[in-house]
Amino acid sequence: MFKKILISEDFDSYNIGIKKTVEELNVPVIDQAFYCDDALMKIQKAIILGFPYELLITDLSFTSDYRKQKLESGEELIQTVRQKQPALKIIVFSIENRFHKIKSIFDNYKIDGFVTKGRNDAKELKNAIITVYKNQTYISNDNNKKTQNNIHELTEYDINIMRMLSQGFTQKDVEQYLKEKQIRPNSESAIEKRLALLRASFEAKDTKHLLSLAIELRII
Repeated sequence: MFKKILISEDFDSYNIGIKKTVEELNVPVIDQAFYCDDALMKIQKAIILGFPYELLITDLSFTSDYRKQKLESGEELIQTVRQKQPALKIIVFSIENRFHKIKSIFDNYKIDGFVTKGRNDAKELKNAIITVYKNQTYISNDNNKKTQNNIHELTEYDINIMRMLSQGFTQKDVEQYLKEKQIRPNSESAIEKRLALLRASFEAKDTKHLLSLAIELRII
């Protein structure tokens, strides 16, 4: 099992709960940070002292207060940590449950596990720690089910449609482009059906919302 773990979480209740879960795994050294800047400082100090952390458990969102922070989110912390200690194992423990957002974090930052806060999250977190220790990736059960049942796998065709629309082209323009490039399906109805599928997959209210989510997730 891991010998040294850092918990980065700004709410006391979750911080205490995470620590209790980790203690049940008999981890010798468990440190906590309530700010991303403090978490990074602890990680850098541990590297200098020659006893680096083996696992970081972090939330994504941190509530701002009177204290000014350079790193204001878990994503910024993860991105910086990946530069300082590339081999550090990272588990995200967050309220986030949008699959495409979770997938983007795996893809962009090469995290090792993701657990959504909620029912049975302590059990899920324990399973995640054990799984990641075995050099395997972990995603909580609710998100696994969502991946299998509700998510449309993006294709280059989908990405091209969304990219063109985000650049101001109309669906008629997209249709014309697809026909010129002999890309099928290329009818206006086929494009609308694909957009409807994407909106459902992203849980977007409309096409504008879909495009904003795709941009936020760095898909386009």
